[in-house]
Amino acid sequence: MTSLAENEVLERIYTIPLRRVLITPRYRRAKRSINIIKEFAIRHMKSSDIKISPEVNEKIWERGIKNPPRRITVKMVKDEEGTVKISLPIEE
Repeated sequence: MTSLAENEVLERIYTIPLRRVLITPRYRRAKRSINIIKEFAIRHMKSSDIKISPEVNEKIWERGIKNPPRRITVKMVKDEEGTVKISLPIEE
């Protein structure tokens, strides 16, 4: 079992499929990827207050607006106030 800090309620690692991005126009794909990540977090973490870290944003935009990754692995942490913070998992 993972140890949680005093203000963390729930911590999970998810691999989010971003294949639905391919049906959007090429010039909107990275923006749509961010929206898909937010929708996934709302559905799975049961909170509408979502904060995406700059590292996740840079990972999505790494190859430009037209060619985001097909899937991304993220760590979601929900605190006592219901805020969900999305970051990249730390490689061990």
